[in-house]
Amino acid sequence: MSIGTRISTYFDGRWHDGDVPVMRAADHGSWLGTSVFDGARFMNGRAPDLAAHCDRVNRSARALMITPTVTTKQMVQIIRDGLGRYGPEEAVYIRPMYWAIDGDATAIVPQPDATGFAISLEVIPLAPPEATLTLGRTRFRRPVQENAVVDAKAGCLYPNNARMLAEVRGRGFANALVADMLGNVAETATSNIFMARDGAVFTPAPNGTFLSGITRARHITHLRAEGIGVHEATLSFADFEAAEEVFATGNMNKITPVTAFEDTRYQPGPVARRLREMYWDWAASEPF
Repeated sequence: MSIGTRISTYFDGRWHDGDVPVMRAADHGSWLGTSVFDGARFMNGRAPDLAAHCDRVNRSARALMITPTVTTKQMVQIIRDGLGRYGPEEAVYIRPMYWAIDGDATAIVPQPDATGFAISLEVIPLAPPEATLTLGRTRFRRPVQENAVVDAKAGCLYPNNARMLAEVRGRGFANALVADMLGNVAETATSNIFMARDGAVFTPAPNGTFLSGITRARHITHLRAEGIGVHEATLSFADFEAAEEVFATGNMNKITPVTAFEDTRYQPGPVARRLREMYWDWAASEPF
């Protein structure tokens, strides 16, 4: 089921109108969960960091022992061709994906000679600039690499994220602030997280329990270019309760100020406002 409109699907070497079927019931990815995807954005006639997202979906595939079949350069060109179906005024979510088709004699290990590949484009508007987010605590945690493929953007990881969201939404929050297995803050259920205090910005240090996002890296680069210190550190829930400003970052909406974490309240702050300005100025300068 899609969440957007005006869907185009690249499958079997060409673009199709609509949300066409791409996976069979007996495909390894269908019943054993070997599927990966990535998400990029097209807006205002630009697709910032598109190549980085295409490169990451290939890395994610390898992490699940799926053999990638499309190079980053080829994938970028296919997506550019598909985006010709849309106008620059439309905000499009770009989702390349792979899945395994065949397994070995035990059915469990995916085989390298058969890989499914598709790209889905769908119009999903960006959140308005005034959009904010509230966060609650969840009993569910981010796994570690020894028991989950957390080094990939894998579909099989998302049921755990869904449990986090359902739990906190039942208490009136929009998203969850999630701990790793040691109890330190990792991310939200759907995005990376930052906080500001005493003129500096802090974000959880990548420790193998969550993806260090492409948009996250872009924001760190912009902040440091602005002369704002950014510290990747081990952070507790108490650190976030003591923060002056908190914001979430991710591909879907780029940056979203947080106005509450449980009983702690925040105001959308100057760091998030400036970071939003820098991101859109940079995106507008990127060729497509």
